[in-house]
Amino acid sequence: MVVPRTGTQESVSGHFVGPLHTDRLVLRHYRRDDVDALLAFHRDPSVVRYLRDEPWTRAHAEEQVAKRMGFRRIDGPQSRIALVVELQHAAIGVVALWPVDESISIGEVGWIFNPAHGGHGYATEAGRALLRLAFQHYGMHRVTAQLDPRNTASGKVCDRLGMTKEAHLRQDWWNKGEWSDTAVYGILRDEWVNGPAQPGSSATSQ
Repeated sequence: MVVPRTGTQESVSGHFVGPLHTDRLVLRHYRRDDVDALLAFHRDPSVVRYLRDEPWTRAHAEEQVAKRMGFRRIDGPQSRIALVVELQHAAIGVVALWPVDESISIGEVGWIFNPAHGGHGYATEAGRALLRLAFQHYGMHRVTAQLDPRNTASGKVCDRLGMTKEAHLRQDWWNKGEWSDTAVYGILRDEWVNGPAQPGSSATSQ
């Protein structure tokens, strides 16, 4: 079960204080002291292989952390929430939620995790928390995820979250010297309520 800490999350459109707690994880806002932990895996070329980002430098890590410290609420089409995922007080990944339409009815999610912590269902667990935030707190109608189909690990996370693969766009964007495909996954609120990512499901399911 994904639960907000008592008294820290307000059911007001746009306003999210956090953190979010799952069975094993804490999803919280960025802090300045996150630079070293996030740089440790964002500088790995294999981690960012299928992302727009290049491997991080320390200067870029400091810039990104400072910027993402401001991504704390969704209150308009250009806003977003960015959260650090902690396991036993250690940062092991990051997740984000942002709207893709003017009415904030459709959202998109993304995540990056340290491969040293792969294979334990942490990305799925954090993803369930993120979907709950989108559907239950913000009342979104639909949430999507877009990824390079070669990123099979993220594709499996989408499957475990109950998302449907809705499209495979061929060579639709230029990235790192090549034309790349995009896989589009989506889930509707009604599907979330009745599926594996519903509010009452265990967040530790693999």
